[in-house]
Amino acid sequence: MLGQLTKNERQLALVILLAVGLWGLVFGVAGKDDPLGAHGWIIVLAALAGIFKIISIYYDPEPSDDRLSSYYDDPTKLGIILAMVWAVIGLFVGDWVAWLLVKPDLTFDAGWSSFGRLRPVHTTGVIFGFGGNALIATSFYVLQRTSRARLPDQLSPWFVLMGYNLFVILAVTGYMMGITQSKEYAEPEWYADLWLVIVWVTYFGIYLRTLMRRKEPHIYVANWYYMAFILVVAVLHIVNNLAVPVSLGHAKSYSLFSGVQDAMTEWWYGHNAVAFFLTSGFLGMMYYYLPIRAGRPIFSYRLSIISFWGITFFYMWAGSHHLHYTALPQWVQTLGMTFSLMLLVPSWASATNALLTLNGAWHKVRDDATLRFMMVAAVFYGLTTFEGSFLAIRSVNSLSHYTDWTVGHVHAGALGWVAMITFGSIYASVPWLWKQKSMYSPKLVEVHFWLAVAGTIVYVFAMWNSGIIQGLMWRTYTENGTLAYSFVDSLIAMHPYYIARAVGGLLFLLGALVGCYNIWMTIKTATHVIPESAADRPAVAPAAALQPGE
Repeated sequence: MLGQLTKNERQLALVILLAVGLWGLVFGVAGKDDPLGAHGWIIVLAALAGIFKIISIYYDPEPSDDRLSSYYDDPTKLGIILAMVWAVIGLFVGDWVAWLLVKPDLTFDAGWSSFGRLRPVHTTGVIFGFGGNALIATSFYVLQRTSRARLPDQLSPWFVLMGYNLFVILAVTGYMMGITQSKEYAEPEWYADLWLVIVWVTYFGIYLRTLMRRKEPHIYVANWYYMAFILVVAVLHIVNNLAVPVSLGHAKSYSLFSGVQDAMTEWWYGHNAVAFFLTSGFLGMMYYYLPIRAGRPIFSYRLSIISFWGITFFYMWAGSHHLHYTALPQWVQTLGMTFSLMLLVPSWASATNALLTLNGAWHKVRDDATLRFMMVAAVFYGLTTFEGSFLAIRSVNSLSHYTDWTVGHVHAGALGWVAMITFGSIYASVPWLWKQKSMYSPKLVEVHFWLAVAGTIVYVFAMWNSGIIQGLMWRTYTENGTLAYSFVDSLIAMHPYYIARAVGGLLFLLGALVGCYNIWMTIKTATHVIPESAADRPAVAPAAALQPGE
């Protein structure tokens, strides 16, 4: 896959890998009595693997200039594979965590397997491992087709992809060793944060450099959403993770914020991570892949732009609705609630735009499971955004907060919206990338679809019921004014719902395994290659045409 690197790029790659290896070696030696040391040696091993790979191709002939006449899709191919690997890892750990709540003895008396350590491994593996790799891979694919321009070089996309995965590995291994910043989203420690900043700035640079070289005068709306995702996530990450390390040889650090300021910063970060990582980026996917797969133009391009600016502006103010009935000033809570309600307008505009795009193509939705993934994703996006605005209302939040209702809401978005649109986009991309007419087995795509839908519905309905019952039990009083139920009583009442949640997660995991097998067999059996078409060359058709693979 690295065969298109020029001699100068191979030399630069070696310099970068040597610098990364030296960085890891310093941490490995300086933190020998600290978890930082273990991460230092992980970095050294990653750098050595990269160095050996570059050395193996170092004396290969200089690549032909013909490579510049086609899009550079090798990073996208590996990104899709890595996304599916992380999907299986993240979903497996998530289902393990769900069974832990059914049977706590599944920790096996090992500290690394406790709920508190596995839960952030699950969230990071699914959100950043699966979702992040899918976003990077599809954004490279979409950027080139809609700009009619090749990526600006061969090295920086690999640096972004592999550097990002090194960050995810540092994060999940750190959680298992007990290294976090002790926040709601269990962020990794300071050195991993600094590494991600370097990777993310490079990612932003790739996007800017490609758009500056575009041969299509119009910037297609999917790129608006992808750019917002890249830019705002950078700002969120830097501000929320401002911290001072105890020492350069110690993993521990202290946040620059404390008390209510830390809580407000955390939920400004948390809710906008939902907005721009889990919403904006995946809307970029939807606005590119759904119209192509349906063979229909977007219902309203103008509505997509209005929705973009509405989401971009309103979301920034909504985070404080997570802090109702806390020490946060009442007016800030009310501000967050108000903007959360206003968010329903641009959110439903995108969901409606997607569904109306399918007018005239519903027969394809019936027959094509890949398109059905995207259609269900749009439905869940509309449902979840309505529920999010509803839960932000202070009186409703008093019932739902701290209960499993919130867990159900989050997973309606994560499984029903994010995972569905990602699986649909991957199933559309794989045949295009490996020049095949279809997936290895369209029937297995159908099997995956129904396993995913069944798993999502079982999971979400279990948590909705569980959460509402929890909230009602916690606010039920006796005639004497005392609580009618103890916390343990409510926990016992949740047990059957926790079993249902774990079963739903298992169904979703089985679907992902089916998807992995189908994708692997599509790649493995890609012996007959369809001849190159206009879709594979940078400067052919205008982006407005948006034919499959373009």
